Amino acid sequence: MQAFIRLIDGLSRALGVLAAWALLLACAISAGNAVLRYAFSIGSNAWLEAQWYLFALAVMAGAPMLLRLNEHVRVDVVYGGREPRTRAWIDALGLLFVLLPVCALVVHLSWQFALDSYHQHELSPSAGGLIRWPVKMAIPVGFALLALQGLAEFFKRVQYLRGQGVDLPQYERPLQ
Repeated sequence: MQAFIRLIDGLSRALGVLAAWALLLACAISAGNAVLRYAFSIGSNAWLEAQWYLFALAVMAGAPMLLRLNEHVRVDVVYGGREPRTRAWIDALGLLFVLLPVCALVVHLSWQFALDSYHQHELSPSAGGLIRWPVKMAIPVGFALLALQGLAEFFKRVQYLRGQGVDLPQYERPLQ
């Protein structure tokens, strides 16, 4: 179990770095597009779509890292004032009965959608647009990666609840 946790945490860390670079590149492309469009009246649908693809990559690749860092969205009314052991139970049950089934459902429902796009060599309807299957494939792949991190987080909570010396990320109550 510990080897799996280390492997998935490392993968999520690498994906977090990829997400950060994708966002930086998307911002650079956005700035370049704005300069070219307003200063020189030059535009490209491919560059606009590249921004969209990079943002999708950042979201799908960054989600597992956010879960690993305990920076995901949760219902603070239920979670905030509880003891660490109670929070671990809430996390474990939420991961097991909400996150993992939702991830499995999204992967199941989106996989054929992405494969159809790949097999059809789907292109953007915009003139000069990009191929569509990579951004569509980001959906099932991203949710599968999120599920793997969710499983690692579930294992961490189980270890914590068993008293096996696992340190869980600290919960910081959001500013009101």
